[in-house]
Amino acid sequence: MNTSFFSVIVCSIDPWNFAQVGTHFERLLAGVPHEIIGIHDARSLAEGYNRGLRRAHGDIVIFSHDDVTFLDGQFAQKIGMRMQSWDVLGFAGASRLISPVWFAAYKHLNGAVCHWSRRHPSRLSLMIYGAQDWPVVGSIEVLDGLCMIARHEAAAAIGFDSVTFDGWHLYDCDFSFAAHLAGYRIGVCCDIPYIHASASVHGNKSIFISDTYEKYSERFFRKYEHQREMLPFGRQSALGTQCFVNDHETLIGLWTEDVFRRATLSIARRYKGEIL
Repeated sequence: MNTSFFSVIVCSIDPWNFAQVGTHFERLLAGVPHEIIGIHDARSLAEGYNRGLRRAHGDIVIFSHDDVTFLDGQFAQKIGMRMQSWDVLGFAGASRLISPVWFAAYKHLNGAVCHWSRRHPSRLSLMIYGAQDWPVVGSIEVLDGLCMIARHEAAAAIGFDSVTFDGWHLYDCDFSFAAHLAGYRIGVCCDIPYIHASASVHGNKSIFISDTYEKYSERFFRKYEHQREMLPFGRQSALGTQCFVNDHETLIGLWTEDVFRRATLSIARRYKGEIL
């Protein structure tokens, strides 16, 4: 029986988004002890998450964006059980960090991201990066920050570097890679479907090719250049197997071990012979 206490920390300046995500987590965590902590004036995501962590009472802490929806009624039970074996969990990440951009290591990616975008409101875009194991892939070095989950003591020991990452980018790669360097067990959950209502755009272009993202990538590179030989920031695009669906029922039907395994094999064949 799961007796964990969950603390959900959300940085949000949008009252509607915060109300929606708060109600969503109340439903996901119904029946288990939990609290929802909102930070509405964060100077950066790192600063906001640090402040929320100081207020958190839970032994499991969820750091979530305000536009994520999980489609698994067993979310609380799965996470509660898995956090007995893992220190940090995410939903997309890489088992090898080769660049400040986490998805640059396309041969080492695991998990998936499903986006909904206001630019294409009639469809959902599912990008499967791979699943080297199921339901959780281990030996992960870096995570996407749309939702990261950590044991409280691990999160408190690592903390978020709000000095170096004083904006909205790469706080997640920094947190997860620091956890990896400290020896914590990091995994990617592959079996929990979700939707992230973000198209990762800045103006009319991807945030991953913006000057702001490049600035923080250079900071990341400088911080860890003595820890790991890395490629400098480049104009990478996320590489995986993509498909489009029109409703969440279809999405859930696709989010299976068989589909993920087939996608993983397809990605491996696509990049066979390449060294990364």
